[in-house]
Amino acid sequence: MSGELLVEDVGAVRVLTLNRPGARNALSGGLISALYRALLDVDADDSVRVAVLTGADPAFCAGVDLKQAAREGAAYFRRFEDENCVGRVALVRKPVIGAVNGAAFAGGLEIALGCDFLLASDRAVFADTHVRVGVLPGGGLTARLPQLVGSAWARRMSMTGEVVDAAQAERIGLVTEVVAHDRLRERALELAAAVAEVAGEPMRALTRIYAESAASQLGPALEIETAVAREHSSFDGLEERRVAVTRRNRDQLPG
Repeated sequence: MSGELLVEDVGAVRVLTLNRPGARNALSGGLISALYRALLDVDADDSVRVAVLTGADPAFCAGVDLKQAAREGAAYFRRFEDENCVGRVALVRKPVIGAVNGAAFAGGLEIALGCDFLLASDRAVFADTHVRVGVLPGGGLTARLPQLVGSAWARRMSMTGEVVDAAQAERIGLVTEVVAHDRLRERALELAAAVAEVAGEPMRALTRIYAESAASQLGPALEIETAVAREHSSFDGLEERRVAVTRRNRDQLPG
């Protein structure tokens, strides 16, 4: 497994840690492949009953690697056709708990939304900056975010790109619980252990019920999102937009 993704088993819990801290855990080509394969392995390994997905401090995930995307253009995004690690999170047949330790922006927010539920560190922040960089959501954000926070908050986040802190994320229903930063892993493992107590087959069946129920509602919305994103995303000037959005996000961060 790539050093860009750390994999650790704690009993029946598999902890997946995005590990590009210097790039705020942005999805490089290597990390895309590593995360996609690791999610498949969670399903294939009978000793694993639940997964925890988190990031190496200081961020959870900044989304796509815009520097690499600016260099490679459409070729960068074609990786997701065969190894869609973002969409794969929601397809895992075992529970996935997201432990959001820092910034979850754009595609990083989409990864978080694919989890069954989210915990947040008090340092966590969330933002949908897709439209500001000119690469529209293609990982299910416009379908899943409204289900958690309602249509108005989802549109507000996507249209303004504003940064939502952990306390606000809990108020609007994006995360289920906020804990002190140094207790996030411990709390995530506590909840994961409680989930893992249930025998594998009943829990897989419950996960399937939730997943198939969501799919029946989300299917058309996901198809629309993918089609529109392909038609209207722009790679020209991506680096300049990335720099501008990064500066704007930094100005909005608490503290």
